[in-house]
Amino acid sequence: MNDIRRIAYPVLCQKIAAALADAGVPAEMAWLEAQVMCEADLLGVPSHGVRMLPGLLAAIQRGRVTVAPQVRFLREFAATSLLDGDNGPGRATACRAMDDAVARAHQFGIGACLALNTTHWGRAHAYAYRAARQGMVGLCCTNAMPTMSGWGATTKVLGNNPLAIALPRAERDAPLVLDMAMSQAAVGKIATYLRDGLPIPQGWGLNDKGQPSTDAKAILGGAVLPFGGHKGAGLSLMIELLTAALSGGALGNEIRSGDSSGIDPQSSKLFIALNPEAFGGLETMTRRVTDYLSYLAAAAPPFTWPGERGWEARNTNLIQGVPLHREIVEQLQAVGVLL
Repeated sequence: MNDIRRIAYPVLCQKIAAALADAGVPAEMAWLEAQVMCEADLLGVPSHGVRMLPGLLAAIQRGRVTVAPQVRFLREFAATSLLDGDNGPGRATACRAMDDAVARAHQFGIGACLALNTTHWGRAHAYAYRAARQGMVGLCCTNAMPTMSGWGATTKVLGNNPLAIALPRAERDAPLVLDMAMSQAAVGKIATYLRDGLPIPQGWGLNDKGQPSTDAKAILGGAVLPFGGHKGAGLSLMIELLTAALSGGALGNEIRSGDSSGIDPQSSKLFIALNPEAFGGLETMTRRVTDYLSYLAAAAPPFTWPGERGWEARNTNLIQGVPLHREIVEQLQAVGVLL
């Protein structure tokens, strides 16, 4: 039995946007949410794609996500801003925040927008990429409820607090993008392994008794492990403070105490854009990026730069259709998305 069904990307975006609009999300916001959500599947990362729609719709229905938020700026300095997302759909708010950082970078060479009272943004990649497509270096990070152990703890004490960095390339639509959680593997990836019946590599997580495990279900009931031990844990801590402490928002443990569903209401996100024209220039930077990637390709074959596989998947999936696992199709159909 074929467990994969392919859906044309524009059709998938329209279906997801319609489901969100039917739930009361304003049309423009619903479209942004749908594009970012579907883009993850398009680029071959189903753990952060449309499988997250049912959870978002449930959160809207239960009032954990504000369906029509009043997003507003609380503070604005020359190159910086503080944005209140009113706990609305997180992808659309994240797009707005990065666009604000980019606009400020056009004027001042650097722009930063710190957004508080946001919800789950799906995949960090989308927002760093959004800046790079506009000729900027993009950086973004977020705090989240604890899913990760650290410093000898055997339970969840830290968020996996992802970080993304994107640099433009000569091919503007295929920038260099590093997107990494602070855990060995994102919780969504563990869930994908569980669905596919795959064993988890050693060192990815602990069960609910604090013991190392290679069982996906046991790890989801326990904790994921930070990459590099104290290095991943330390980066998680610093991202927690660069977002929640700097904004005055909820810390990860406070997010969990208020809502343990994983939708991460009241989380904080930092978006930074650097304008290459304020430094060595965009043309110079993209040329030097090409030079270094060429060197690495020759020195360390087979070399794959961060984001490359995603753009290859996109090119294939735009032609063949976005691949969706049968279980995801069924979950979407259960919330009224008929594919």
